[in-house]
Amino acid sequence: MKKNSFVEGTFSATFAIFVSKIIGILYVIPFYSIIGSFGSSLYSYAYHIYVIFLDMSTAGIPTAISKIVSEYEAKEKYEAKKRSFRLAIIMISILSIICFLTIFIFAKQIAYLMIGDKIGGNNISDIVLVIRAISFSILIIPLLSVSRGYLQGHKYITAASVTQIIEQIVRVCVLLASSFITIKVLHKSVPLGIAIALTGSFFGGAAAIVYIINVLFKNKKIIENTEPKDNSISNKEILKKIFYYAIPFIIINLTVNLYNAVDMSLTIRTLGKLNFSGADAEFIASAATTWSYKLNMIVNAIATGLIISLIPNLVSAHVLKQKDKVNNVFNQALQISLLVSIPAAVGISLLAGPIWTVFYGYDAYGINVLRFNIISAIFCNLYLLCIQTAQSINSYKVVYISVLLGFITNALLDVPFMYLMNKLNIAPYYGPTLASICGYTLSVLIVLIYLHRKESISIKPTISVFFKILLSTAAMGVVVYLLQYFVHCSLDNRLLIILYLLLYVSIGAITYLFIIYKLNLINTVFGKSGFKQILKKFKKKTE
Repeated sequence: MKKNSFVEGTFSATFAIFVSKIIGILYVIPFYSIIGSFGSSLYSYAYHIYVIFLDMSTAGIPTAISKIVSEYEAKEKYEAKKRSFRLAIIMISILSIICFLTIFIFAKQIAYLMIGDKIGGNNISDIVLVIRAISFSILIIPLLSVSRGYLQGHKYITAASVTQIIEQIVRVCVLLASSFITIKVLHKSVPLGIAIALTGSFFGGAAAIVYIINVLFKNKKIIENTEPKDNSISNKEILKKIFYYAIPFIIINLTVNLYNAVDMSLTIRTLGKLNFSGADAEFIASAATTWSYKLNMIVNAIATGLIISLIPNLVSAHVLKQKDKVNNVFNQALQISLLVSIPAAVGISLLAGPIWTVFYGYDAYGINVLRFNIISAIFCNLYLLCIQTAQSINSYKVVYISVLLGFITNALLDVPFMYLMNKLNIAPYYGPTLASICGYTLSVLIVLIYLHRKESISIKPTISVFFKILLSTAAMGVVVYLLQYFVHCSLDNRLLIILYLLLYVSIGAITYLFIIYKLNLINTVFGKSGFKQILKKFKKKTE
């Protein structure tokens, strides 16, 4: 099993995440038609509670283990590294059980916090059912995450990435089969069908764990190395380090998910006061925080892939005091993110009508939500990269300050922005997205200022690249916009919409790639050797 360089690791992780997200997007087409808009809102409630408690149960331990393993590998403390993994397994198992029992026992109270006294749409008992159904996944997914983090810490990014594809395939198969049989064949209720479908996460995690156990067993000698017990590093010291490294990750992950949960709750309540019906408010909120968010995850995949490869590379460089490498890796991560996320987000925004209709069927609210909401994915990517960089080089204080101030900004601006837009005769449901962008931007600026002043990290190379990316994206946007104007896409037939989308996307992508090639952006961002690595990796993936 071969270790991956930063560029190789980024590609492997991003490729796996992208495939996983595509599967996660495509399944929505049949699933949404099975459960309908009423069921989609119910699914959203369960999903948001799940990701919040999943973050609590993992408690940042998987990423902390990735960081600790990288650190001990660089220092050649192999025995302490193995003990760290075993201790992490014990810790995460205890947390998983506690979170599972909390969700299962207090599902009714959690459901009430989500919807309050809302009239119309799903009721408390339906939400309780799906929350309890998804709670069982909390027992298995954290164990998968910490095992994946152990591999990533060794820079075995490819093997760790394969588990994501396995998990997603099994999850989707169980979800689609069980929901179809329950609702369409046995004619049972939609809430029951969704509840059974949500167990797919449990089975997907179990399948991925089996794969990781097999990988660890086959490569035991390579991964673990041989070294007698290192008494200079005690279990108490390791546990302290896990807690110390995990806390920032808890705050980061929990805050990202709270952005959506808070937005959903405040959107439902505020739209109700702005004379939207309960069902419409519920659908708009779920469209913004779940169904549009699934499309956002295609754009976010690049940041997630970068972070997986970024952490071990930054940690090892920081431990070895290689400041130039830290600066170069950070700038390269920002540039790769911008190079991919900006054109992707703008393209999806321009094609929001046909894209939403293909996946969910025509809905004016859904299309409008997606058109603006997808832009927030660009800012979310920058937010994640900046926060994880600060965390990786142990700048914890700025992590806490930037994350909390960004989240508070988002929460405080949600409602005022909705009322302001309503007064300006603009759709009020754009307010929470704008509030999120403001929150992300504030966090990014705080981190960038800190990194520049305290760590001498400069983003000047990224700024020059950024303007070239904007120019390339603007040209692509004009071409796609004009193409839609002259080659109009009717939203009546899904098959025809897909053909039109293929045309729009192909011409838009060719335009963008041609311009960035002429501007020499590919070599600037990846470097000649890095680009060759990507081509080799891509050939292997497709053979």
